[in-house]
Amino acid sequence: MFRAFFNVFRVADLRKKVGFTLLMLCVYRVGFYVPLPGVDQDALTKHWQTGGGGGASEQMAEMFAMFTGGDLGQSTLFGLGIMPYISASIIFQLLVTVVPALEKLQKEGDSGRRKIMEYTRYATVGLCFIQALFWVKYLSGAGLIYPEFRGGFAFSAVAITGLMAGTVLLMWIGEQIDEYGIGNGISLIIMAGIISRLPYVILEVVNGLIASIGGGGQSSIMTPEKIVFLLCSFVGVVAASILITQAQRRIKIQQAKQTRGRRIVGGSQHYLPLRVNHGGVMPIIFASSLLLFPGMLFGQLVKWDLPLAGMWFFLQEIFRPGAFIYNLAYALMVYFFAYFWVSVQFQPKELANNLRDMGSFIPGLRPGKRTADYLESVMTRITYVGAGFLAVIALIPSVVAIHFQIPFRISAFLGGTGLLIVVSVTLDLIQRIEANLIMRNYEGFLGTEGVGRVKGRQY
Repeated sequence: MFRAFFNVFRVADLRKKVGFTLLMLCVYRVGFYVPLPGVDQDALTKHWQTGGGGGASEQMAEMFAMFTGGDLGQSTLFGLGIMPYISASIIFQLLVTVVPALEKLQKEGDSGRRKIMEYTRYATVGLCFIQALFWVKYLSGAGLIYPEFRGGFAFSAVAITGLMAGTVLLMWIGEQIDEYGIGNGISLIIMAGIISRLPYVILEVVNGLIASIGGGGQSSIMTPEKIVFLLCSFVGVVAASILITQAQRRIKIQQAKQTRGRRIVGGSQHYLPLRVNHGGVMPIIFASSLLLFPGMLFGQLVKWDLPLAGMWFFLQEIFRPGAFIYNLAYALMVYFFAYFWVSVQFQPKELANNLRDMGSFIPGLRPGKRTADYLESVMTRITYVGAGFLAVIALIPSVVAIHFQIPFRISAFLGGTGLLIVVSVTLDLIQRIEANLIMRNYEGFLGTEGVGRVKGRQY
């Protein structure tokens, strides 16, 4: 492994790609700490920590930072992160399957995909403007702006422009990494935002351990037993995440034999891999995003002292992160979005037609509809297993935080969206680096003999 690491710097082209990627990520981290003018950052941090945005406000800020590369806790140039671009990409991925014009454009090859990417950029700017507008209005309404800037059009214009420019710059950085660096740019930006929180978590654990040794009586103190539990749980969850990320259901494919003159060609066997976790982290992202709103909504209704206040308080409590109803709804929504994502992305009829056109078939099944039905049934069964794993890993952070009295900032690294993104992007990055090394006759990270290659997936 160390030899492969040094081999990366022996290949000039690969060394330039890695260096360029690191440089772009450094630019992202610098812009992450450039504050918006006029915003009281200290007051904003206290606002989220004291639950100013509702019962789930702090956890919403943590989750937002986990999969956007931004941070609601500090309103900076990259405060919105890359979320508008991700949202626009998801919207167009869904529209391609239902809008015939976009579907035709997708099938035109590189030119069509470039056109769809152009539409995605325009949609990103529009979504970014809407989100920045709401965010600036929220800051003004909550009194988180310095008095001399309140109520002024100049502040709103500067803040909205700054947030939009930050997101567009992040989108540009991601595209530059795709073209001149190594790895998927957007995924690497998100992973960098997640990993950057790790030193603060380690410092919090160390401070908790020191407080425990000092004999403090706080329930959230990190005792040695809790630290051992966290370490063992982290290793186990990471291993399970790697296993489920790479897990495949391989279906045997037989190529039809053809006679050409006196020769018989074809007849070879190969496999069609179907991913167990076909949706990746998208089901968790959708489910966690939607479940944040009920707690915030009912929390605001309680503050407004409306009629039936007891009912609003009860609904706020059952939709609080960690409550039984919340966890049950979370698991059910992860299952729903897992099947929904598979139904949108996986097209068994098109796959069956491609196999037929290539002269291949599944042994024992007729090409066409029978093959499509079989592929759909297999994907339905393995999606049930993949969605179950996603539901478990999504609930681990909140369950550990509630039952073991561990801060959510620490337990968030035991599962959920952040861990899956880090594992998936790391596997994909290792695969790309290893492919470059092997192409130039250098030993990869897993050696050259007797070991299968890492097959990661891209977020």
